Formats: sequence, C-alpha cells, structure tokens
Amino acid sequence: MLTLDPEESPFRSRTPTHVAIPHELMVAIACRQCGTVAGSTSATFCRRCGLPYGEPPRHDVELPSCHVCYQTVDDDGRLPSLDAPGLRVDLHRHLAEHDRHPVGDDEWLESLRLGDRVRIGRWSAPFDVVRRYLVTGVVEGGRRRAFEHNTIVTAMTQIKRFGHGATILGDQPEWQAARAAVSELMERYHLRRR
Repeated sequence: MLTLDPEESPFRSRTPTHVAIPHELMVAIACRQCGTVAGSTSATFCRRCGLPYGEPPRHDVELPSCHVCYQTVDDDGRLPSLDAPGLRVDLHRHLAEHDRHPVGDDEWLESLRLGDRVRIGRWSAPFDVVRRYLVTGVVEGGRRRAFEHNTIVTAMTQIKRFGHGATILGDQPEWQAARAAVSELMERYHLRRR
C-alpha cells in the first residue's frame, strides 16, 4: 500500500481536523438500479426509475452496462474505478474514465465502418458484434440480441475456440482467410492500448 508523508501530500489540509479529498475522487450519488446520477445533492430518489438513492436494485430489472467495455454494474450500482484502484464509481464516472483508459483504437475501427457493419478484408460483419468481440473476446452479441452468423463471425468463433494458428479438421480456405483478417484486425485494434 502506498502511503504519503502528510507534509509532502498535495492534498494536505491546513487544519488537522479536516481531510482534503480531491474533487475527482469524490463519488456522486447515483441510482443503483439504472445508473442515473442525482441532479443535486439534496435529491432523495431517482428521477428516472423512482428508486430511493442507496436502495438496492429490484430483482426483476436488468442492471445497466458500460457501452465502452460492456461491464455490467454490480448490485451496488458501481464499477471498479479505472483511475483509482479500490474505489468504486458510478457508471457515468466510469464512462468518463474511459477517455484516459481506452479499450482499443475505436477511431480506427470507426474508419472501417459502413453503416451498421464493419469492413474486414473482403468481408463485412455487424459492427457491434465485431467491436464486442475485440473488447471482450466473447462472440455473443449480448443478452436478448440476435446476430448474423457469417464468415467473419465464424472466424471469430474459431479463433476463440482453437486459437489464431490452429489447424482445423474440415477447414475451408474462406475460413482460413477470414481468421487471418480477424487476427490482423485484433492486432491493429489493441495496438493503441499497449
């Protein structure tokens, strides 16, 4: 654990009874069910779903997820902070932290986008499915979402199951080429994160 000498701390208080906390580390009040941040510090219930702040989510609702890294909030309505390990932050703070902690090169991936599809070599596939795979390594399109099974999705499934350079019984040249294209895409997408 890192400890600071109180005399050297940039957040040192002038009076010993007061502890200064950096504003960026403060946690805003957020609904634990839908993730909506309170409009003011005096708010007592969520203006979106009506749940009182601090109450656990109802068991029959789907908890919100980050649209950048696809993590779903825990029962406390928060996710681990990307900036300060050990701190848990609401969904909106987590999204802001992704500006400093990207999951990959989304600007480059957007340049390959054609409407709701992405061009990979000579193929195209649903953009959302490809991006989710690049970020999480999971080929699913998410809960309650149907997605198209084409050559690219088949290649992603084969890479997930057998690895990049596997020899597959009954392999087809089209699948080999698609796996090579997806492998190249994965290398380029994650280049920014390194």
